[in-house]
Amino acid sequence: MVITSHFMAFDFGTWSIGVAIGQQVTCTANPLTTLKVHDGLSHWKKIEKLLNEWQPDMVVVGLPLNMDGSEQPLTARARKFANRLHGRFNIKVVMHDERLSTIETRAKLFALGGYRALDKGQVDAGSAVIILECWLKNTFKNNSNIQLPSSL
Repeated sequence: MVITSHFMAFDFGTWSIGVAIGQQVTCTANPLTTLKVHDGLSHWKKIEKLLNEWQPDMVVVGLPLNMDGSEQPLTARARKFANRLHGRFNIKVVMHDERLSTIETRAKLFALGGYRALDKGQVDAGSAVIILECWLKNTFKNNSNIQLPSSL
């Protein structure tokens, strides 16, 4: 019997947060939604609803870094968001490098529908998909006997 683990990803931003859900068997993910951020505050009730509905085994949060790997101002805020997810919902959280995820998402959406397809919500949720799929492939395709991390 194959036990499937489900994972949720967040592409954290100061204006919006993209959300995706995926599973380890195929290492694929799908966009769920984009949450708007108001006054710098995340919608914790909406996040709680998503977590309750999808019951992920773990959450992956995109880690924004500069191209040289150094941290940028948004890095600390994304870490804070990840820590709050863990603290509020007692769920395992890992962070994954999100460099170029938005650029890749924009290119895919543009190829599908030109400029009209470049809706901000689709870009953010699509970036969460790329973050999660990269993490899934790095974690499960490269390591057959992986243990899930306990937390941040």
